[in-house]
Formats: sequence, structure tokens, C-alpha cells
Amino acid sequence: MKRLLLLFQIICWSILSVNGQNNNEEIRIIAIGAHPDDADIRFGGTAALFAEMGHKVKFLAITSGDAGHQNTGGGALARIRRNEANKAGEILGVEYEVLSNHDAELTPELHIRHDIIRKIREWEADIVVTHRPVDYHPDHRNTAILVQDAAYLVIVPNVVPDTPPLDTNPLFIYVEDHFQKPNPFKKDIAVIIDDVIEKKIDAMSAHNTQMFEWLPWTRGISLEEIPRDSQGKKKFLENELKRRFPEKKAFDEEGVQAIRKWYPSSSINRINHVEFFEICEYGRQPTDAEITKLFPMLKTKK
Repeated sequence: MKRLLLLFQIICWSILSVNGQNNNEEIRIIAIGAHPDDADIRFGGTAALFAEMGHKVKFLAITSGDAGHQNTGGGALARIRRNEANKAGEILGVEYEVLSNHDAELTPELHIRHDIIRKIREWEADIVVTHRPVDYHPDHRNTAILVQDAAYLVIVPNVVPDTPPLDTNPLFIYVEDHFQKPNPFKKDIAVIIDDVIEKKIDAMSAHNTQMFEWLPWTRGISLEEIPRDSQGKKKFLENELKRRFPEKKAFDEEGVQAIRKWYPSSSINRINHVEFFEICEYGRQPTDAEITKLFPMLKTKK
């Protein structure tokens, strides 16, 4: 009887695997931002959910962030920001790598594209996350161009032949922004992050030079106005998220439709924090069923 039961379990497992329904399949995600902290701000909640579910996430910053401060710069700032990124990665449960390209000087050069192709291949990515090429910061725009240019080439064996190509193209997605021209951001995928919002804010707080020094300074906020205690800093970042993404509390119609599509059983009134993503026209063009498989948290939220 035990042998028959074991045989039945093996057959069931085999059927599920053949049909691509094995829920234990590992998903590998690489989020590529221009600077240390970009991925945390736009993708930190979703990354935390993936990590908590046992999937593998890597954050890759294309520049060292060595220009992003009003007082400190160069190698000294780059070291500080790398340490901040590592702390944020530990909080989110993700691997964090910061490249040495100079902040505010990034251009879509061939050798950087090749570096990105290598990183995507080495990570064996199923999902690649990046900026849209519509953004105020040239580093963001050029990072997007570099990743877009890698989108097809990651499967081409004769491009960067020192690193084996991927068998299939990953899904490439953009993080949310508010820019309207030439095209506004499209909310194709919605991920509710209420369960991990504290973890996201803690990770953002780890980027101390950015969240509590540089970014406030660029907005004309006196550093005397920034709280000194950890709870006060968290509250400050919560308010910053509301300022940057006002629809987090009052979702626009497109946001509501996206949430209802991916979480049909959830009440909009009970949702406070969502990360939205747009599917890039390059790379894999997934069906809704494939998106649900690649974003397993969409299956679990009630």
C-alpha cells in the first residue's frame, strides 16, 4: 500500500511539472537601477515578497552614486553608498551589486551594455526590472536604453561569447514613474506590498545619505527639519512615498483596474501600497497565465 501511495505521488508530481504548475520552481529576478537606491524605491516591496517566498533577487546599480551628495563625492561617497546598498540588501533579503561607472556621467556605451548582458546571463534571470527611457535623470534614461539594447542580445551566442547565453528571453518590465511625454507609464501589473511596506521603508532608510541628506537638499528642505530618531525618519519616508506616488492612497482608474485584474478578491479600500509595472515591448511577451506564474504573490493575496 505504501508503495502504491508513493507511486501515485510521483505520478502527480510529474504531471504538475510537465504542465509547468510546480509551485516550488525558483524564479530569478534582477532589478537594474542607475544608482544605489533606485531599485529599493521603485521595486523594494515586490523584491521583499519574492525573497520571502524563497525566490532569488538581485539589485544591480549601474553607477556608484559618487556624485549624489551636496558635501561628499568621489570615491569616499561611492564607498559609503556601497555600504548603504549592502545594508538595504540584507533587509530585503536580496543580493546587491554596485558597479563603478561614474554617477551623472553614464552614457549607453558598448562595454557597459556587454557588462549588463553578462550580469543578466550570470543571474539566469526570468525577470529583468529597470527604468523607462522617459525620465528626468540622464542616468535613468541611459540605463533604460542599455537594458533595452540587451533585451534581445542576452539569447544571442555570438554576443559576449565569454558568458553562455540564456535559453529564453526574460520578461523585461519597467518601474513606475510619473512622466507623460512622449508616453505615460502604463500599469500592466500591480503588486500589493502592504505586508512588506515596513521592510521597504527600512531598506530605504539604509540609504541614509540619499533619503535624509541629498534628496531633501535637492528639494530645498533644511537638514534641520529631518528627524534624528529612527521612527521619525520612517514617518518622513512614508510621507515621501505619498508625495511621490499620491495614487497609493487614492488609486486612479487605471490603477484600480490593474489591482482588480490581479487581485479580484481584494477590497480596494483596504489596500494602501502597490507597486505597478509596465511590460517592455522587448523581451518575452507573456500571457496573463505566465505573469501569474512569474509573480506567484498574485495567487496568494485574498
